[in-house]
Amino acid sequence: MNTADVEAAARLVSYGMRPKQLPGRDVVYADLVRRYREDSAFKQLANSVAAGLGLLVLDVSTQAGAVLAATDESVFEIKMDSYARQSKIRERRDTEKVLHGLVHLATAALGYPRPDDLANDTYIGRVSVEQVDSVVREACRILDERAAKAERNNDPLSDAPELEQAWRAYARRPAAAATKDGRLASDTTRGMVSRALRFLADQGFLVQVSGEQGGTYRTTPRYQVQVRELAADSAFEELLELGVVAVGDSAGTLRPSISDTL
Repeated sequence: MNTADVEAAARLVSYGMRPKQLPGRDVVYADLVRRYREDSAFKQLANSVAAGLGLLVLDVSTQAGAVLAATDESVFEIKMDSYARQSKIRERRDTEKVLHGLVHLATAALGYPRPDDLANDTYIGRVSVEQVDSVVREACRILDERAAKAERNNDPLSDAPELEQAWRAYARRPAAAATKDGRLASDTTRGMVSRALRFLADQGFLVQVSGEQGGTYRTTPRYQVQVRELAADSAFEELLELGVVAVGDSAGTLRPSISDTL
């Protein structure tokens, strides 16, 4: 390997850091992806370049391109405070952070509710602001019922007090309220979900397809790779086990399994 190879490997990593850049739209990017997949020495070099930058290569494919994740303490890691600034979160208290974590967890679960969906590279999920809000509210209702039952049995759920505060705070907030100019108020739950989905779209994980249901988005191959990593998280599995997410139809249009009348 020479300096030209190192430069090519670094260029592949740089492409991966551009969320909306895809190999199908760039001949040079496509060639680098092909080389990564066919040349083991180049693959190892690109992985090393990424590691030196505090990045982990999750996958490289013609559909998603180079999908990267920041390691702990990486300069490229998106901290909650940075996310708060980008998403215009007014309050950055711990409860607020957990609320947004619930929203992102529900979005991933709605986009890929079955293991087969994550394994199928051609699968495209759809999520909407209303769907995500409904799923989080139903999850909060179930968790609240469990907490009440545990308290009646003198066995309070004290393992995660921040999570308990978060689900109760979410349930207390209004789902929607319009501002004077007709936009969703930022302190409503759907306003919060809307900002989260727009953030994911800016990162190349979702693409908005319509303004229906508060904004409807389709998933991308890039997001599928990220959710595969998230699926190993126990919180993701626990949310699916609550039974509040169901598949709507074979086209990948998903809907929560509860009435969407909030």
